[in-house]
Amino acid sequence: MEYRQLGASGLKVPVLTLGTGTFGGTGELFTAFGTSGVEEATRLVDICLEAGLNMFDSADIYSAGNAEVILGKAIAGRRDKVLISTKATFRLGDGPNDVGSSRHHLTRSIDAALKRLGTDYIDLFQLHGFDALTPVEETLSTLDHFVRAGKIRYLGCSNFSGWHLMKSLAVAERYGWTKYVAHQAYYSLVGRSYEWELMPLAADQKVGGVVWSPLGWARLTGKISRTKPLPPGSRLQSQTAIDVGPPVEDEYLYKVVDALEEVAEECGKSVPQTALNWLLQRPTVATLIIGARNEEQLRQNLGAIGWNLTPAQVAKLEAASDTPLAYPYFHQKGFSERNPFPTDRA
Repeated sequence: MEYRQLGASGLKVPVLTLGTGTFGGTGELFTAFGTSGVEEATRLVDICLEAGLNMFDSADIYSAGNAEVILGKAIAGRRDKVLISTKATFRLGDGPNDVGSSRHHLTRSIDAALKRLGTDYIDLFQLHGFDALTPVEETLSTLDHFVRAGKIRYLGCSNFSGWHLMKSLAVAERYGWTKYVAHQAYYSLVGRSYEWELMPLAADQKVGGVVWSPLGWARLTGKISRTKPLPPGSRLQSQTAIDVGPPVEDEYLYKVVDALEEVAEECGKSVPQTALNWLLQRPTVATLIIGARNEEQLRQNLGAIGWNLTPAQVAKLEAASDTPLAYPYFHQKGFSERNPFPTDRA
């Protein structure tokens, strides 16, 4: 297993992280992800640790907290061997303060997560989304308090826009508070808008990319193509999952999958392994969050490491997945002499 520095921190993380959205299966959305109970989750953790994958990502909203509970039981007795990342901000409860990044909500959320996970500290705590109604100063001072109290080791955010992240970094620097070292963001061969602004920001400010849904919301599993109908059991069979996931037009998807299948055949690898390997060669990417409903899927995804695509294969995939840029990014690309594409990982 390869390990990379997480942004501007001293923490090294494995290039693959196991996501726990498949743990629990509470509610329509997370049932579509998976329904692993404690026994199966423990087996998946065993396989991960054998492969050197020691980081596990969760969130309070995953199966209404049940995913954190299952993860805590699956790592029981070996907490010192794993890294736990989890998230809060989204609504978890019916009350007016059961959502957001206020001191009130974050304090309750972090304490509850620690209890569900059965631990006294979280290695990486991330805001699941930006809360525009809470002052950034309130949010960051609260998070800094938890770091100083030893309940959180490192901070990150998720699904922020460029200005959300840059403002947060600037405010933290102004007051000497703990900065975000990770940004959990969507990035895949069928979703490359991370490259427009978030990647240059991450390279400049040394924020590690923690990539969610690297297989394009289950579209790059090798089970979908021009000639293959949507398979039974896919999360894309759930309208709820479709509605909350990143949209992708069919023809664009098929174009990318056509190229993926060609490159995968050249490499002697599977389509998902090829898609994941492409991401691991992208600037600022620290780790990819992989999901697995079962042992077979997990072992398949672990096969994405230990080899690299050739420059020609990378170029083929980039050409197939290229999309028109929005303003001002297309304009900046035309001035590449002074706005070069990032080349170094954060």
